[in-house]
Amino acid sequence: MPLTPPSSDRLSRIEFARDLVFQGRSGDLDTALSPWITRSWQRCLSMGLEPSQAVSFEAISSQQMRRVQEASRPLVQAAQPVLAELARAIVDIRYFAILTNAQGIVVDVHGPVDRQDRRAEVIARVGVNLSEKAVGTTAISAALTELQPVWLHRGEHFFQDTGIYSCAGAPVFGPDGLCAGMLDLTGIETTERPALKHLVRRSARSIENSWLLSTSHALVLRLNWPGNQPGDDSDGLLTLDSDGHIVGANPTARQMLSLSPATHGQTLHASEVFASSWESLFDAASRQSGIQELPLWSGLRLQTQALQPGQSDTQPTAPRPAQDIAPKPLKDVQTDMIREAVNQARGNVAEAARSLGISRATVYRKLGMPKS
Repeated sequence: MPLTPPSSDRLSRIEFARDLVFQGRSGDLDTALSPWITRSWQRCLSMGLEPSQAVSFEAISSQQMRRVQEASRPLVQAAQPVLAELARAIVDIRYFAILTNAQGIVVDVHGPVDRQDRRAEVIARVGVNLSEKAVGTTAISAALTELQPVWLHRGEHFFQDTGIYSCAGAPVFGPDGLCAGMLDLTGIETTERPALKHLVRRSARSIENSWLLSTSHALVLRLNWPGNQPGDDSDGLLTLDSDGHIVGANPTARQMLSLSPATHGQTLHASEVFASSWESLFDAASRQSGIQELPLWSGLRLQTQALQPGQSDTQPTAPRPAQDIAPKPLKDVQTDMIREAVNQARGNVAEAARSLGISRATVYRKLGMPKS
């Protein structure tokens, strides 16, 4: 029979799981620990790393950093307004935001970093290497490996030195569909907040959309399923050139249309996706026809809004400078995250509550929902 930890306490369960894995007894684990965590621990062990060894948090050379900064410029520029708003959202909970490239090198930092605390200073530096090979299991290495949002608390990190951190992470994909980096929210010896996984995922989505819309294009298609009106960051976004070739898409659009990441030198045409005249998309934008329903070759139908660059639409306006906006109350930020969790769970309150680490009663109360 699988062994069970001596206590239901979260930290005790993590410590129990560590003992089993590092003793080579991962088969005795119960299901309380996410499988990707044990996979990362085992990769660290296979690299010859030991949980007790000191972590140096080394930075790459200045020459390497110049190359990284140049390659990451579009990502960093797209992330700036999102990170400014994110920093305001997390200022009261002692977390800060880290942006890395696809190799785990820090390219930007935002939020309330206590520079007098060495534990914050060593990781919140542009140029520091936070890859799995350098610092073991973290939300950064996990998000870049698993390509999905993650939450990591204290002892779920591989090294003992990093067991003081709690962090949420989400990958960030470029207009070409490839992972370009990740966004991380980190706290030090602070309260566990698994709901931050939803906030970091939503923020990563905003960065992806901002980046896509900043690239050269002749037409933007905002996509959603029938019954859902296009108009926010949950939309699929597709950009076309003047000849109807697809030049970029956000991850939502790629999932809707079953698009693979772009291959260098090869482009897909809109006529290969939409079972209607691609020229009509440009006509609809010029006439400002609003939302229309289009058939796909897959047999499905999508709600679509075609827009030319600079054309007025239902897209959220660009955020004003932080000094011009009153901070959003923390309770409203929490409510937004709970609402998104319920949406992600397709209305299943129990599933949403489990993913957030809160009770169903709290979900009902925060959202003003009648208990069923």
